[in-house]
Amino acid sequence: MVRDAVLVTGISGNLGRGLARLLHKTDRVVGVDRRPFPGAPKDLEVHSLDIRKRKAEDLFRRGDIQAVIHMAIVHDPRLPQDDQHSFNVVGTKAVLEYAAKYGVRKVVVLSSATVYGPQPGNDNFLTEESPLLGSQRFPMIRDLVEVDMYAQQYMWKHPEVETVMLRPVHIVGPTVRNGASAYLRLSRPWTLAGFDPMVQLIHEEDVARALALSLRPGARGVYNVCGPGELPLSAVLRELGRTPIPVPHLFARPLLDKLFQYRLAGFPSAELDHLQFLCTVDGTRAERDLGFRPAFTLRETIRGVLGEVPPRVQVAPEDTPAPVLSESRALGD
Repeated sequence: MVRDAVLVTGISGNLGRGLARLLHKTDRVVGVDRRPFPGAPKDLEVHSLDIRKRKAEDLFRRGDIQAVIHMAIVHDPRLPQDDQHSFNVVGTKAVLEYAAKYGVRKVVVLSSATVYGPQPGNDNFLTEESPLLGSQRFPMIRDLVEVDMYAQQYMWKHPEVETVMLRPVHIVGPTVRNGASAYLRLSRPWTLAGFDPMVQLIHEEDVARALALSLRPGARGVYNVCGPGELPLSAVLRELGRTPIPVPHLFARPLLDKLFQYRLAGFPSAELDHLQFLCTVDGTRAERDLGFRPAFTLRETIRGVLGEVPPRVQVAPEDTPAPVLSESRALGD
């Protein structure tokens, strides 16, 4: 008899590999990605395919997929926007449609707190009910906002499915290759003169733990996922030993646009909003409903960017995810 499985899209990414190594201890894991997964655990079933293709539906048709964690989202300002839109939005719709068609009981979608957008009028701590304004000043994030909103529609359209959406703050860590980590690895990063916004960071392993906790029976809804605290950007750079370069914001944007155009910078000018405006969120709901608390301290999270903090290979017994699918059957699902 084939055991029920958790399907993870985007499993070959850095976060996906960490999640797979956590989940496979308690559950059968099936992974989907266009990229290879070097060093995958022997009991991991990995399929190299595009989630938009019909072959992806064959995995659901087998009938053993009872939970899905979807995090196959691409965000690269240098890639053609039409290609990204197709993969992100069309791919998400395909995965969720297959899940509904073949009776998947649990769906977890990884979004981001950046969907709220750094805005001059933001509250100090945004809740899950705050509007998603991220694409107003940064069109390149429109795909992520659209994916987030489509997943919310799925949640209300299919109340029989336990749907969870996670919106983590900036993810950092030794293997992460996103905008926040790349910025913090610069020896002389730009800052905007006169601005020092509060920022929130979370370690990649803590995000993997939050995803695992989301699989527990009964968990459903939208959750902001926060790290161990918040502090001014200047304090983060000081902890990392960086020497920032203050640039007047009126000059910074056109200058960065030119540098990005000629591939002399890795960030488009819209990213400067994160250095100017506030976008901090309230993670109370995830702590209350999911029992999520970050395992890494604030200093460990920051210094994890440099790879100086050892991984939390073993988690505390009370935080270890129970076998999700067998627990679901015990509850009569």
